[in-house]
Amino acid sequence: MIPGMCRSLQSLTLFFALGAALGAQAPPPKVKAVKAAHLIDVAAGKVVDDAVVIIEGDRIKAAGSRLPIPEGAEVLDLGDATLMPGLIDCHVHLTSEPGDFLDETFRRSPIDHAISGTVNARRTLEAGFTTVRNLASPEFTDVSLRNAINRGEIPGPRMLAATLAIGSTGGHNDFTGYSPYLKFEGFSGIADGVDEIRKLVRFEVKRGADVIKVMATSGVMSEEGGVGGPEYSQEELNALVEEAAMWGKKVAAHAHGAEGIKRAVRAGVASIEHGSLIDDEGIRLMKEKGTYLVADIYNDDYILAEYGKLGFPASVLEKERSIGLLQRQNFQKAVKAGVKIAFGTDAGIYPHGWNAKQFAHMVRWGCTPMQAIQAATVSAADLLGWSDKVGRVAPGLYADLVAVKGDPLKDITQLEHIGFVMKGGEVVKPLAH
Repeated sequence: MIPGMCRSLQSLTLFFALGAALGAQAPPPKVKAVKAAHLIDVAAGKVVDDAVVIIEGDRIKAAGSRLPIPEGAEVLDLGDATLMPGLIDCHVHLTSEPGDFLDETFRRSPIDHAISGTVNARRTLEAGFTTVRNLASPEFTDVSLRNAINRGEIPGPRMLAATLAIGSTGGHNDFTGYSPYLKFEGFSGIADGVDEIRKLVRFEVKRGADVIKVMATSGVMSEEGGVGGPEYSQEELNALVEEAAMWGKKVAAHAHGAEGIKRAVRAGVASIEHGSLIDDEGIRLMKEKGTYLVADIYNDDYILAEYGKLGFPASVLEKERSIGLLQRQNFQKAVKAGVKIAFGTDAGIYPHGWNAKQFAHMVRWGCTPMQAIQAATVSAADLLGWSDKVGRVAPGLYADLVAVKGDPLKDITQLEHIGFVMKGGEVVKPLAH
């Protein structure tokens, strides 16, 4: 054997031996036991009394009633509290927040929004939402926020990032109502035609998108005419969903109007966001395809109460007046018909950390308390494709837990006052006694 090669092999042997020795010396995962009077088993739709959850490191090892606690485990006794999986919001904008219209539009940059996002992420987590799907942010600020949270540099929920929303020229994703000589610099989410759409999907995936968001119809917070007109053809939506699927990504479709909803569902999107003007045919199609409805039925209250004070155009407020009640009534019809429902609030349209205010509206408009909680746990996890990670208190899943002192199945507003939050086995917010 060549002498140099012999020395190289000896060095490699020493390197691997040292690595094995260091690995052998690594301490075992820390064991914790969380006790509570009650645990909501969202998968079974029932309550488990005298609950014990055994945690090793960042994962759940076991969960059930009166489980034996391993010797040496750190015990967190929550007393008569009700324990649940960490909550999931499938539609947030962590790098956006309600503010003065002119200030937000002309004086603040994506850098300002990125910094605000770190505050919003913490508020969301402390409110009990340990996982979110961030449906669009400018300049890839949601990707940077997600990565910083994953590195442990800042506190926040687990995130799926959509990056730039994809929309058509002159549509909900385009600046409208301004002089054509007024230009905004930055990455654009505007794409027209099949080829441009496919290229933009690829660009977003390259830059870190976990999910693709498309503006299938017009909307409220923009000045193009109407609130529900379709803004992409069937061919364009088909191409977008096909391209996203090729890269392993689901598609969330912003869609208020009935025709745009049906086009998006036929194309194969995973979820319809808002769904305000859905008709009977749209409901039938969503049931056939297994498409989720993510309806933000709380924020109408906030928009009509506050946005006039914030200087938003009268046309925006008029759109909201025209659609808020209809959205809630159609949500009720969809629930009654058996459409799959996932919890999503559009947080950022109203203050972050208020996410749980939507639960009461879901119950008022057709859900049982258990169904509303399932929408924000097991069903939301299914929509995200993360059923093996979050959404239940079960072995192998992340130890993401929340607790309230009362019984949310009797009073759903208890979820607006989450007293205990754990993410990945680490306590974010201890229960006050």
